[in-house]
This record gives sequence, C-alpha cells and structure tokens, in this order.
Amino acid sequence: MSLKNSKITVIKIGSSLLIDHKKRVRKKWLTSFAEDVKNLRKLNQKIVIVSSGAIAMGCKKMNILKKNLKLDKSQAMASIGQIELMNLFSEIFSKFKINISQILLTLEDTEQRRRSINARRTFENLFNLNYIPVVNENDTIATSEIKYGDNDRLASRVAQIINADNLVLFSDVDGLYTDNPKKNNKAKLIKEIKDIEQDLTGVNIKGINEYGSGGMKTKIEAAKICQLSGSNMIIANGLKNHPIQHILNGDNYTLFVSKLSKLDARKKWILSSISPKGSVIIDDGANKALGNGKSLLAAGIKKVVGKFNKGDHIKVLNKKDKEIARGLASFSSDEIKKILGKHSNEIEKILGYVSKSEVIHKDDMVEII
Repeated sequence: MSLKNSKITVIKIGSSLLIDHKKRVRKKWLTSFAEDVKNLRKLNQKIVIVSSGAIAMGCKKMNILKKNLKLDKSQAMASIGQIELMNLFSEIFSKFKINISQILLTLEDTEQRRRSINARRTFENLFNLNYIPVVNENDTIATSEIKYGDNDRLASRVAQIINADNLVLFSDVDGLYTDNPKKNNKAKLIKEIKDIEQDLTGVNIKGINEYGSGGMKTKIEAAKICQLSGSNMIIANGLKNHPIQHILNGDNYTLFVSKLSKLDARKKWILSSISPKGSVIIDDGANKALGNGKSLLAAGIKKVVGKFNKGDHIKVLNKKDKEIARGLASFSSDEIKKILGKHSNEIEKILGYVSKSEVIHKDDMVEII
C-alpha cells in the first residue's frame, strides 16, 4: 500500500533532525514536519511518531556533552530531556491543532505478548480520541540488557503491534545505496527491495553503516521485521523541510515491499507463535457469531479447559470439541470461569474491576476452516 493510501503510518525521526550540530533546535524543520502530519491526517490516516532526542535534549538543557555518557548519567539526561522533548512537540503541533500524547516503551513491552497487546489497546484508544502518540524508548529505566538501543527497530516493532501499513524511517541520505554515497559518487540508490537477501547481494551494509543516526544495519533489521509483519518500509531523506511531502511528490527513497499482507502476517503470528495454553468451549450462538467475524464474548462460553493467563494463546472449541479458532485471551482462565455465560455489562460487577468486554477480540483471533 502506498504512503498516500496508508491507513496507519508510523514515522521515525532521529535526534539529528530535531537538533543540529550546533545544538540548536530545528524548529523550522519540525514545523514543516507537523504540517506534513496534518496533511496526512486529512487523508484519514492514523499516525504514530517514534522520536529520538530525549537524551540530546537533556544534554542541551544541562550543557553536557552527550558523547561518552555512562548509562546511569544518560538515564538522568533522558528523564530531564523527555519533558523538554514533549514540550517542543506540544508547542509546534498545537499550532496545527494536533493533539499529541507520549508513550514510553521498553524492549519487554514489545516482546512479551501480553504487554504488546496492552500497548496496542492504548494506541487504539488514543486514535479514537484523535491523539497522535509520540513514542520513545524508556531510556530512564532501560538497562543495556533490556534495551533496543536504536529507534529503528523500536519503530518496526510499533508498526508490527499496531498493524501499520507503512513505516517511514528518516535518514540523512535519500535511501539505501549500493555503497556509501558520501565516499563513492558512483554509488547508486536502490529504489525498491522485495527480497532483502537476494536484492542486497553484494551490497556491503557494514561499509555504508556510517551515515544515518541509527546506521543502515539497524534499518535493514527493521525492514526484515516489517516485511514479515505486513508493513511496507521507506527509508528517505529527512533533512529537507516537509520531508513527508517530498515522498508523496515522488522524490528519491528506498521502498521495502512487504512479503505478506497484514492479514496473512497476523494469522501467521497467532497460529504459529506458541502452543496454546488452554481452550474454551463455546455454544452454537457464539460459533455463528465467530463465523460472522465477531469477537468472542463471555456469554457464549460454556466451559474453560486448562490454566492460562491474560494474553496467552488459546483454542476455541465448539460443542463437539472441534477446534474452530485460535486467539489471544483478554482474561485469565480463572477470570473466564467466573464470567462465562454472563453478559458483558455484568463483568465489572463480578470481577470487581473494569476490564475488556471481549474474551477474545476479533483482531486477536483466527478462524480455523
């Protein structure tokens, strides 16, 4: 799906786009970017921005050199810089009447299934409230062991979680070249990549890894994640004002074409990720509803088999014990036993706390034919 026709778009911007080499905030650039985002929203797109810059903003405020910062000091700078960063976004985006929010993620938030489901729900709720989430790695608490370390891969995981159509990674060059274009004027831009292994044969990624805030190696790794999750990915030059508009106008960029449709990727993820931890047996009414693409509600469940936690992979069986679907449970087995057969408006009273109304949301379920 082209960027113009995208329904959900993730855009990653690096700290070098927000702050120049003289430590000056590039407000003119950010203003042009915000206007681009406003224009995408006119196309009814849902937008997520993955932004670096918290540590750089913290260092700028404290007049400390970012280079050679130890982990504990960089965490403190991130804590100071997060406020500065969000204040900057709020100041610029409010001029275009765009509401923004902040989401801080760690590696575990995207790798652990239950936490990634919760994160996706947060994104969906923010979209419904007409807010644009600004995402960054939670550098204030992330240690080297549980850290992405670059926002290219973080952005690809976000794209995967929210089922995005496109991820745009901005670099300081027009895309991926056959060699480092800053050292070799004969280097050619690779405009489209369908098979990473085949299309990049002979391209020395390490040799061109010097440019771009995250380096080209991390961008290739991000592209692999996107291709397997049903998202296209674009590497484009972000140094120009109105960088999104340049892409829409057909300027040079590199497009990584997804190998799978989003539906196929989602099905593959649910069906093959892990072995089911348990199952629920449903009545004929629920069976019919699932066949019509509906979510599974507690009212249609007759029995719970096995012990599982919220977010675990479970089977859905009909009255004859035939498996008809698989999905990710929004409740634990103990919780479902308490609410099975009950209407959704009774769940809060029974459990004593606010929860989801669907036992398995339709987006987290795959029907088995």
